[in-house]
Amino acid sequence: MAVDLLLGLQWGDEGKGKIVDVLTSKYDIIARFQGGPNAGHTLEFDGIKHVLRTIPSGIFHESSTNVIGNGVVIDPVVLQKEINDLAKFKIDIKSRLIISRKAHLILPTHRLLDAASETSKGKAKIGSTLKGIGPTYMDKTGRNGIRVGDIELEDFKERYRALADKHESMISFYNVALQYNLEELEEEFFAAIESLKELTFIDSEEYLHQAQKDGKAILCEGAQGSLLDIDFGTYPFVTSSNTTAAGACTGLGIAPNKIKEVYGIFKAYVTRVGSGPFPTELFDEVGTKMATIGNEFGSVTGRQRRCGWLDLVALKYAVQVNGVTQLMMMKGDVLSGFDTLKICTSYNYKGSTIEHLPYNIEPENVTPVYQEFKGWQADLTGMTTYEVLPAELKAYIEFIEKEVEVPIKIVSVGPDRKQTIMR
Repeated sequence: MAVDLLLGLQWGDEGKGKIVDVLTSKYDIIARFQGGPNAGHTLEFDGIKHVLRTIPSGIFHESSTNVIGNGVVIDPVVLQKEINDLAKFKIDIKSRLIISRKAHLILPTHRLLDAASETSKGKAKIGSTLKGIGPTYMDKTGRNGIRVGDIELEDFKERYRALADKHESMISFYNVALQYNLEELEEEFFAAIESLKELTFIDSEEYLHQAQKDGKAILCEGAQGSLLDIDFGTYPFVTSSNTTAAGACTGLGIAPNKIKEVYGIFKAYVTRVGSGPFPTELFDEVGTKMATIGNEFGSVTGRQRRCGWLDLVALKYAVQVNGVTQLMMMKGDVLSGFDTLKICTSYNYKGSTIEHLPYNIEPENVTPVYQEFKGWQADLTGMTTYEVLPAELKAYIEFIEKEVEVPIKIVSVGPDRKQTIMR
């Protein structure tokens, strides 16, 4: 059975959680393949908004099994809080959620290291969410990390102590005023570890291999967005994992030739959280209006997102790198009421016009070149078919399809799972 893959094509916050939730009924297994609890996937239905940080977005469907893959880094405290938040909805977590033994654990000292490192950078900070993600991936690649499977070993606490002591010595190296009570943080951590032991740990690569042999349908769920990829994103203002399609292979142990459909999610405009270059960013009342209407505040951090016009140069790049086969456009409803819309179709790069994403997109090197479109005034949130959408919106959608050469199969016209138009 082929495996399908869903990921974001911008700087994250594209609305992946909603689409996973919408598509889950077609799949037996939803598998998260990278990232950590800095990624908040928001789902809304029955008048309730849910924010998931680590748990895959298929958890609300009784028929699906949800896998946290080896490429994910897990904060047991955050995961326990997620589970507690879901308890009131009578979800049988133990039967629906399984975890790869090879997934790495975020320790309390990872979060402290993150804070110390970011503070030491001053104005040069990269905009870390301070969840300990980067330091955990550093320990993973440095071959020092602690994995979920280590919880089952008799010397787990000794392994923990050795790494936490190393972290404390590193924190002192940064020479910043960091106030913390490690004993208190550790008490919370080890309590969460005990709760984690109640869940099922698996060798996820073998589990998913067997699931494919058994004809199970699998959807791989990505976190963050392609432009935050550690290799192909706007480095160094990126996350610490491979957010692109290749990350599904390394983050789950799935062979590349098993992947069939690659669903690419993008907003009808662009947002970014934290620092880093953003060619189409708006600094005027238009950008403020987008943020207000779109409720552009981080679901985990609460930080306001920077807003700008859709960037086709960056979108084409993400489509190319990921091998996207189907596009899904989110938040078209947010652009209702704008008289004029713009799409960046190329860059003026050091005096030349280019249509590909260059090595450096800092503002001194790149000026976006725009094409204007007539806006629409209609409220889209109650519309249920493509045919009834405003002509201006259909022109906007069809222009994107033509330029990117990939069909837009889903148009989201509101946050609720029902506000989703299939084409």
